Amino acid sequence: MEYRHTPVMLDEAIEFLHPKPGGNFVDCTLGGGGYTEAILNKIGRTGKIIAFDADPLAIANAQKKFKNKNNVIIIHDNFSNFHKNISQLYPSAPNLLFDGIVFDLGLSSAQLEDRHRGFSFQFDAPLDMVFGEGTNRNRTVAIVNSWSEDEIARAIKDYGEERYARLIARQIVKIRKEKDVTTTGDLLSIISAAVPASYRNNKRLHFATRTFQALRIATNDEMENLKHVLPQALNLLKPGGRLIVVSYHSLEDRIVKIFFKTESQDCICPPQSPTCRCHHRAGLKIITKKPLLPSEEEVSVNPRARSAKLRVAEKIQIK
Repeated sequence: MEYRHTPVMLDEAIEFLHPKPGGNFVDCTLGGGGYTEAILNKIGRTGKIIAFDADPLAIANAQKKFKNKNNVIIIHDNFSNFHKNISQLYPSAPNLLFDGIVFDLGLSSAQLEDRHRGFSFQFDAPLDMVFGEGTNRNRTVAIVNSWSEDEIARAIKDYGEERYARLIARQIVKIRKEKDVTTTGDLLSIISAAVPASYRNNKRLHFATRTFQALRIATNDEMENLKHVLPQALNLLKPGGRLIVVSYHSLEDRIVKIFFKTESQDCICPPQSPTCRCHHRAGLKIITKKPLLPSEEEVSVNPRARSAKLRVAEKIQIK
């Protein structure tokens, strides 16, 4: 199948990245290849771009899309393993640094529209929300069938910001006593039974959206992976290189905001500390004091962009 995906705030990201001929860049969320292609058009044959994705379908699509581009290196792995892959790719140049690194977080249109995967409540499919391949193939099923009510409620509340998280978790536990919850249809029925009718009839947002989002985030450890990769990205940027993150969830944005703030200041000791003991030195300069939001025009064309926030920071020479 064609891997259909529209990159969000692409023009703004490219303007901030300002890729030039011969530059070296990393696209940590390859998806449909939109960011990679836009960067490639700017860096020419003398530049290089490394692109990561955990989804085998995204990888297969990109291998076809860029099959004649020798300066595109495609890596089938989660971006949390960024540094390990770069070290393996360039063992003789362990200090290789990049001019820019970009993340477009969240779910692609192709993943949502795949009838055989469990990302969407639009189709009845196995409850499989895993981005990649490997041992966590059945993790979503394990979460809904083995986690405690408190654990499920916390995940749905924290990752989905779902007001009825406790009612939904309680209903999951009730139903799984009778039979395992194994399909998106099972989960949709549970959510429908748990929430009030007024919530089910909400025209603005489908009543199952937040729960499906929360379970996807929990399944793929998305927040922990983001926390893990940001320091790696900073370490592999050249001074003057830029780090760009497009996020769609308030927790994602908060992680990026806190990381940028922490790495843009020197001492990070508690205020009550009489002297600095951390010896921390600023390594970033924040370029976007407030996150950029998509234009109304972009949202009208691509509704998925409505919750996007773009943040930019620039690597500086540590004093």
